[in-house]
Amino acid sequence: MKKNSILPLLLLLIPSIIIAQDSKESFTSLWGESAKTALGFFWKSGWAFVLGYMISGAIQAFVPKRKLTRHMGEGDAKSVSLSTFFGAISSSCSFAALAAARSLFLKGAHFISTVAFMFASTNLVIELGILIFIFLGWEFIVAEIIGGILLIIISSIIIKLTYPKKWIKAARERLEEQSEEEEDFNWRERIKSKEGWFLVGKKFVMEWKMAWEDILIGFTIAGFVSVLVPQSFWEAIFLNNMQGELPEFVIRLENALVAPFVAAATFIGSMGNIPLATVLNENGILFAGLMGFIYSDLMVPPLVNMNRKYYGVKVAFYIAGVMYVSIVLTALILNYSFDLLNVLPEGSRKVKEVTQFKIDYTFYFNIVFAAFTGLMLYFNSKAQSKSHGHEHNHGGGGISFKRIVVYVFAAIVLIGLIIHLI
Repeated sequence: MKKNSILPLLLLLIPSIIIAQDSKESFTSLWGESAKTALGFFWKSGWAFVLGYMISGAIQAFVPKRKLTRHMGEGDAKSVSLSTFFGAISSSCSFAALAAARSLFLKGAHFISTVAFMFASTNLVIELGILIFIFLGWEFIVAEIIGGILLIIISSIIIKLTYPKKWIKAARERLEEQSEEEEDFNWRERIKSKEGWFLVGKKFVMEWKMAWEDILIGFTIAGFVSVLVPQSFWEAIFLNNMQGELPEFVIRLENALVAPFVAAATFIGSMGNIPLATVLNENGILFAGLMGFIYSDLMVPPLVNMNRKYYGVKVAFYIAGVMYVSIVLTALILNYSFDLLNVLPEGSRKVKEVTQFKIDYTFYFNIVFAAFTGLMLYFNSKAQSKSHGHEHNHGGGGISFKRIVVYVFAAIVLIGLIIHLI
């Protein structure tokens, strides 16, 4: 990640710093409370990540991709449906989703099916649904699933109508030399073997390695934003302070149009933006804006840049354009249809309630899944002792600027927690 890629994120936090300085509370007390809230997000969702990545690891270890890609060569409903299903049961890491989509495209998957896989693997995965349930409620899971399917349908129609044959052909030729064949295997034999379960542990660890930076950054930002940024700031961005002065359609449209840019400014992946969505939900952002924000995980610049490396500039921006239009239309359709049926989810969950430390199901679940984490680490060590597999690489050698930012954020949370305890 380039140094200037983190600037929008920092600009998003500038109002927080100004507000904190003008607040009656001391900056140190606000810092401590922000760190406590960020840690509360980690605590509340820790077991969910372990469960989700265990399931994802098992699916990746026991479901062969080659047999599925044979049926993705057409851009018809069958191929798109299979791609959606395959994406929903795969990795939730945005970087891994793009890498897997590239692999499917190289193996003959139609471009429409490839894009459907991208959307499904970041918006319909199990672990994302668990987080949405924890932080937003079951109503938002229903909306997420319906909207995710609608998003894929709309994007498929848009691509069919605007299909850039020359660009797609050039992109496929660009990737042909990078093709990587995956081993074929019998899943029935693998699931009965020790090596198969060792592979689950390896996939589990790989998932964490790919996602922990975005999770840490996202949860830290959400913790500080929830404490430092007042409701008036979000009302100004999403025009909530203009209720009654502007037509409802204008405000809903503005929310849907602006939300993807707010998501892009945070530079957070699919798993890291749910806590921040909780903050937006608490501050009364319209349903269209909230869903538009959640669906915009693939709009962040690092992921657009990854698509550029894979497919070239034209196709990368074409994908981003299709995503943006599809997200806006999906957010508006969801808002109006749910409103028409009088089932519009209400922002009832508060950040302080969600992040509160207490002896409840979260406490016991975290203990149980901590044990499962130990088991997965053991399986990974056994897999590594037998062979060294290929892992996803998001950058070059050395310490990236993003990793430095992650360390800084970790230090900020740690120091803030110490301040809070003192």
